Amino acid sequence: MRERAPGLTPVRLAIDGVDDGLVLLLAARTRLARLAGRLKAGAGVPGRDEAREQRVRRRAETLAGVLGVAPDTASGVLALAIGDARRAQGLQSDLDQGVAPRDGRMIAAIMQTQTDSAPPPAHPLLRLVPPPRRIAPLLRVLPPSMQKRLLERAMAKVLAAPMADGTLDFMAGRRLGIEVSDLGLRWVVELQGQQLVVVDTPAEATVRGTATDLLLLAGRLEDADTLFFQRRLVLTGDVELGLTARNLLDRLPWEKVPLGLRITLNRGARFARAARGAYRAKA
Repeated sequence: MRERAPGLTPVRLAIDGVDDGLVLLLAARTRLARLAGRLKAGAGVPGRDEAREQRVRRRAETLAGVLGVAPDTASGVLALAIGDARRAQGLQSDLDQGVAPRDGRMIAAIMQTQTDSAPPPAHPLLRLVPPPRRIAPLLRVLPPSMQKRLLERAMAKVLAAPMADGTLDFMAGRRLGIEVSDLGLRWVVELQGQQLVVVDTPAEATVRGTATDLLLLAGRLEDADTLFFQRRLVLTGDVELGLTARNLLDRLPWEKVPLGLRITLNRGARFARAARGAYRAKA
């Protein structure tokens, strides 16, 4: 049996979150570089500014030295980013700047959870589907005990694999809140033994989002980083606990979730996304 260092799992999940953040920042930098290229072209300014590139790398080396990071590492990362910026602006990259070829990039493309690039046009009848906030009063009729049982059963099925391999050990004795803002629903879950249960005590950290966005996350049509970056999911309370939970959400072994549940989540998420799009179009 493989030995597991105490506390290693949440540290690794936190590192994964930092890695994903680096890629998100790289994607944002590349988009800004495209905008800068268009502005330079419109003003008749030369596309490449070698002096600025050198200043950017020197600034990174200086900051790296202050923070205890190897200056060469910071300079190398910036060289890759500069190379991506040149390509985004249609400029040629120099091999002496440390830019890897397209087929062998050191930094991978931003992760894609969505299987389709754009949702299909909404059916006109979907405009008749009321938004979640309109059906919130009906859901509140359900007794809290029934809500608790349904949520615990769903978590047991979706999280069976990470529960078995110890990935959820960081939740032992910790309380995480889940808030569905437009439905007015809120639960606090805690790992007790080998089961996540709904408890009546205050949460240490809370993840809040709309019913549709939470369903898109569960159905693998959106990833956690994108939703948090766009402020469609909000994290409050204990940052370390919340970030660890967020990273876990993005790395759930989807292939180990029962097929029937996967299909239900995916189709439900697609329907919710289409209905929201139709309702917004009507408005």
